Amino acid sequence: MSIADSPSPAVVSNCAIAPTPEQQEFLSDVMQGLSADRKSIPSKYFYDQRGSQLFDAICELPEYYPTRTEASIMRRDIDAMVRHIGQGVRLVEYGSGSSVKTRILLRHLIEPHDYVPVDISEEHLHATADDLRGEFQSLAIHPVVADFTQPFDLPSDRGATRRCYYFPGSTIGNFDADDAEALLSKMADEAEQGDGLLIGFDLQKDVAVLEAAYDDAQGVTAAFNINLLHRMNQELDADFDIDAFEHRSFYNRRHHRIEMHLVSGGKQKVSIGGKTFRFDEGESILTEYSHKYTREGFTALAARSEWKSEAFWTDDQSYFAVMYLTRV
Repeated sequence: MSIADSPSPAVVSNCAIAPTPEQQEFLSDVMQGLSADRKSIPSKYFYDQRGSQLFDAICELPEYYPTRTEASIMRRDIDAMVRHIGQGVRLVEYGSGSSVKTRILLRHLIEPHDYVPVDISEEHLHATADDLRGEFQSLAIHPVVADFTQPFDLPSDRGATRRCYYFPGSTIGNFDADDAEALLSKMADEAEQGDGLLIGFDLQKDVAVLEAAYDDAQGVTAAFNINLLHRMNQELDADFDIDAFEHRSFYNRRHHRIEMHLVSGGKQKVSIGGKTFRFDEGESILTEYSHKYTREGFTALAARSEWKSEAFWTDDQSYFAVMYLTRV
């Protein structure tokens, strides 16, 4: 049985008994998103333990080029990246996940002060941090469980020369233009002049390549999307009929982005948080954007957020890009 076919692990919801702050925020965001004229749920809620495992599986798929392409850029150009980053830095990674590409960076950094992975999936984050401690035994690793789009505290970095923020994997593409600018501005507000940002982003390319990457033949991306319904049922006492929704993704040419949706197969009602939501046949829940950029467009976006482009690397097919910026 593949990971895409395996059932989501049973979780006994305690939302009605003693909701955690995370469950309360999850419920609030879901209620707000499903109450909108165009139903949506923030993509950050994909990443419970099973969602994180499914995304790791997506990254290994033949259709999903971003991970292997970014990793190839990192391997080829890591020496130049490290020269820009400098020595003795604190590396702060937003949305660290399994830190696959981070290993390449950590192996080459010059006397890093420490590494601070920040991720919303607590169990997955700590498991990855423990694994990294085994490989990088002399490196101080301080995982922080947080939603990086919201304010959070970092441990003291006394002794570090400066910070370098690391945001790989084209996650910036999951935000619309205003929210992407707001997130980059938030990073800039946390940073000091001269601090660095090493960021990955996906480039505009042939639509067939893009759409295949988000609708793979094995159905892993579909399972990843549908797992969000399982999570709401388990953690928020929702009553989604999982089989009544299907995964759909497509490229929106006007906005240069992939959109992922959960589409209702017929008229139905769903109860959650004491409220009933009605779905028409074909009505969808928007679950993710993945914007695709040009070099010039991303440089302009970063500049509006107080970041200056210093270096740019891409692969031979110009599928993906990694950029190094400094806080102005």
